[in-house]
Amino acid sequence: MQGRKQRSAILDEYCRVTGQNRDYVIRKIRSGSYIGTMRKEKGEAKRTRASRYDGDVTAQLIHLWEIFDRPCGQRMVGQIRNELDRLYRFGEILISSDMAKKLKSISSAEIDRSLVAHKEKERLAIKYKKKIHPLLYQKIPIKIASEQNRNTAGNVQIDLVEHCGQRAEGEYIYTLSTTDLATNWWEGGAVLTKAMSGVVSMLDLLKCRYPFVWRHIHSDNGTEFINDHLYRYTKESDLEFSRSRPYEKNDNYLVEQKNGRVVRRTVGYQRHDTIGERNILNELYVLVGQYHNFFQPVMKLVEKERIGSKIKRTFAQPETPYQMVMKSDIIDAGTKERLMRQYESLNPAELRRNIDKKRDELYRAYKTKNNQSIKVELMRGLAEVSPIFIGDRTEAVSPT
Repeated sequence: MQGRKQRSAILDEYCRVTGQNRDYVIRKIRSGSYIGTMRKEKGEAKRTRASRYDGDVTAQLIHLWEIFDRPCGQRMVGQIRNELDRLYRFGEILISSDMAKKLKSISSAEIDRSLVAHKEKERLAIKYKKKIHPLLYQKIPIKIASEQNRNTAGNVQIDLVEHCGQRAEGEYIYTLSTTDLATNWWEGGAVLTKAMSGVVSMLDLLKCRYPFVWRHIHSDNGTEFINDHLYRYTKESDLEFSRSRPYEKNDNYLVEQKNGRVVRRTVGYQRHDTIGERNILNELYVLVGQYHNFFQPVMKLVEKERIGSKIKRTFAQPETPYQMVMKSDIIDAGTKERLMRQYESLNPAELRRNIDKKRDELYRAYKTKNNQSIKVELMRGLAEVSPIFIGDRTEAVSPT
């Protein structure tokens, strides 16, 4: 055993030769990490235990892993031990008795280690696989905002607004929002799900409410729009059909503005998922459409110019969608006369009151639904944990 002075001298000599800091070397010695460094300096190879499982075992593990739907090692151990003989009898796997013993004795950790390389290979193959969109996506052209016709009525942007509240599970109501680029005319309708047939039926209904003929529709890339139902409908109705770039909301900018300005401001963010709420929403959207189209002026952007680091925007005089439609040259005289009669018959104050009444009705339906669901859950909970006392005997209540 060397003394303190001798150990200190050895430490000083080591620091002088290697150039390392003394405190660093002391920490290294105390932690024991110097052992691996010394082994590396001496050229010794790291000692590893030879594995019993070679590449043939790994190949069989990969085959079994795919059969059992890619489970983790802990789940796969039991499946191998219970089902290996069955797979051999069915001819799904051809192995020797020695290989069967190895597979049945393998641990879950060894399974995970053996499959690491194969899992990484699959992950990279998926990551770098060229993404090929379905043929329907290739048929529908992409149009950015500047390529869409904002001067002629009949070019309509469409979108869905979710009413799922704070949870997106189950079925709930969607608002199909549509707006014309040239006149800012808006119409909306509620559907219980975003099923293809329901969306197309509502779209056909909303199209009839517009005072002019649709020429072109533009949507995002959601499957509720990019599907065979809507594509076939546009062909049969002689409508042009285009879509936005993926994850580019500015390509559908006008209807996105209406989603917030009209739909969210009117309906809010509660969860609506019943037929009664859908019916109330559809009645509400008729009133909201009239109020917005006849009495809500819109300032259209005329010009946008960049001056240095700022952008100067020039807007036209505020006009309602009704006024823009009445100025349009493509609207026939009969339609304009019908719109004028409708305008003369509408009272904006009364419309506002009717809208507020429908909103209150929707809120009452929402509260009633929630109170009923709370009572049902409470009764179920009481039935599961509480007995009912009848006379001098106790009867358990069935959860059903």
